[in-house]
Amino acid sequence: MPSARSAFHDAYARLTKAFPGLDVRELSAGEPVPKGGGWVTTASLVEGGARLDAFLAQDDAQVLRDHGQRARPDVVASFGLHRYAWPACLLITVPWFLHRRVPRLPVEEVAYNRTAPGLSLGRLAVRPAGFACLPGDPAAALPGARVVADEEALRAEVRAAVAEHLAPVLAAFGPRMRRRGRALWGTATDELVEGLWYIAHLLGEQVRARRELEALLPGATLPYVGSAAFRELTGPDGESLPTRDRVSCCMFYTVRPEDTCATCPRTRDADRVTKLLAATTS
Repeated sequence: MPSARSAFHDAYARLTKAFPGLDVRELSAGEPVPKGGGWVTTASLVEGGARLDAFLAQDDAQVLRDHGQRARPDVVASFGLHRYAWPACLLITVPWFLHRRVPRLPVEEVAYNRTAPGLSLGRLAVRPAGFACLPGDPAAALPGARVVADEEALRAEVRAAVAEHLAPVLAAFGPRMRRRGRALWGTATDELVEGLWYIAHLLGEQVRARRELEALLPGATLPYVGSAAFRELTGPDGESLPTRDRVSCCMFYTVRPEDTCATCPRTRDADRVTKLLAATTS
């Protein structure tokens, strides 16, 4: 019988192939979660203190290096949360999207190396603590599998798995970001949606991802804030330009006021169209 880690091997391999800047390494049952040598465990991040200070110091240094100025501490913390939460959500959403398997990832079973050579986003080491799947999935015979009734039940598993992993992370980063409650979960909602939407675009499945995410987050799915919030804009030649309305702001405008993202709540529709057309052309 193959090990439970094989339930996610193909999904993580496709993720790495589509986005080579991120590498996911599955840990075997007896393998320790890596520490040191650039690795930081998620469990140590949620404890706050020196580990979180060191993690955010890397974002502070990167802003200074890339933009020639320092960002406010709360902005640095927002960047740091994004740096972690965007790939962490993919560990759950990509296996669901590709294979209808939803891993549970306690913070004790994840580590992140954001300075791994040759990787723009870094490397994640993970050991899923069981997973949910649908009836008829061959992986249902694997250790740790839990069969749920249908697609809606599996969507509930996605929402629960992401919330379980991110809740202690948000609690650690929140005071540094000067945010709490709804504002923090608005950020989590954006990371969940935009991460999968981006990867699906690389996989050539952005349209399906939009449908899936709209069903995953139709609104009123606490602790998440609002819905997936996709909508269509129209270009100058009548072309359809998909976008969404972020719940939160990443605060990048505090570093470069002239440069906001196309889904930012601060970006007007006319400017969104310009940005989306430029992205399409490039």
